[in-house]
Amino acid sequence: MKQPSKRILVINPFGIGDVLFTTPLIHTIKQSFPQSFIAYICNYRTESILKENPYIDKIIPFSRGDIKKIAKKSKIEALKKSFSLIRWVKKTKFDLLFDFSLEYRYNMVARFLGIPQRIGFNYKNRGRFLTDKIDIDGYAGEHIVEYNLDLLKFLGMKKVATGRLELFLSKEDKQWAENFLENNNLSKDDFVVGIIPGGGESWGRTAFYRLWAKEKFAQVADGLIKKYNAKIIILGSLQEKKICQDVANLMQKKPIIACGKTSVRQFAAILKKCKLAITNDGGPLHIVVSQDVKSISIFGPVDEKVYGPYPSSKRHIVLKKELSCRPCYKKFKMPECKDRKCLELITAEDVLEAAEKLLEV
Repeated sequence: MKQPSKRILVINPFGIGDVLFTTPLIHTIKQSFPQSFIAYICNYRTESILKENPYIDKIIPFSRGDIKKIAKKSKIEALKKSFSLIRWVKKTKFDLLFDFSLEYRYNMVARFLGIPQRIGFNYKNRGRFLTDKIDIDGYAGEHIVEYNLDLLKFLGMKKVATGRLELFLSKEDKQWAENFLENNNLSKDDFVVGIIPGGGESWGRTAFYRLWAKEKFAQVADGLIKKYNAKIIILGSLQEKKICQDVANLMQKKPIIACGKTSVRQFAAILKKCKLAITNDGGPLHIVVSQDVKSISIFGPVDEKVYGPYPSSKRHIVLKKELSCRPCYKKFKMPECKDRKCLELITAEDVLEAAEKLLEV
């Protein structure tokens, strides 16, 4: 086995799920080489996902998207931040880069700054400045976590059999969740269910194509209340506040609405208190999985083998319909679909049946 690199830089400018998908790799490297220094460059929105992670020594919230936003307000400030990071990277003298950006700019700069070993995926020849790379035209056939773990071979390491997504909560996060439950008259003995009718922010305007119907989420919530006396908490980001409120308005008995009232870490801490979470596919699902909470996830156009709960477990049920046209999200592209049959065919009864199965696990 090669000698461990002492200074490792990880770059991932994508969303919550993509960042969580790298945590098994980081854990494995740090466990094998505990003396290594690992720094992680992510975007501002995902910085909190990595806080408290004992396997990461430094987090730098910085991405091209973030810099573009800063530049709209002040180009000088954007340049200052860019050059400040470049100077720090050069001064730190990293031995190794893991680049998950799927583009050439980051690994090109890394080469210019003298990082000798640069590992990542060569998508559309955008990894041409990488020293060690795996050619891909998209993710297919196995989970993204497995793709990431495949990169360990360039360190002379064997691919680990399994890992798990990790988002570590602080004492403050846990106490906040305790206070939230107390303020809403919930106890640890209550059957608390988290309902997440949105899907995170990464998909933007195309999110509609992967969201299950709001009225069905409401039907499931009412069914769980009727059968199990469940206490329902509706969760989501500030941008998803309308979706959450619409679901609440469709319910017979009003739920607790936490949508837009939490940070990402508080969101995770509330979910940790739930006995079950029901969600579309997306970043929130992977936060649920990271907290080892039982989940029911609804998959339409996206391949659950690639983007589903990781690792697969009886505690996580994926609902999907086997249609010849799904999954249609391939090679990072998805055709427009008028009827969304893959989602429409999944019923509230399907979810309630899955919930009953999970209660036996």
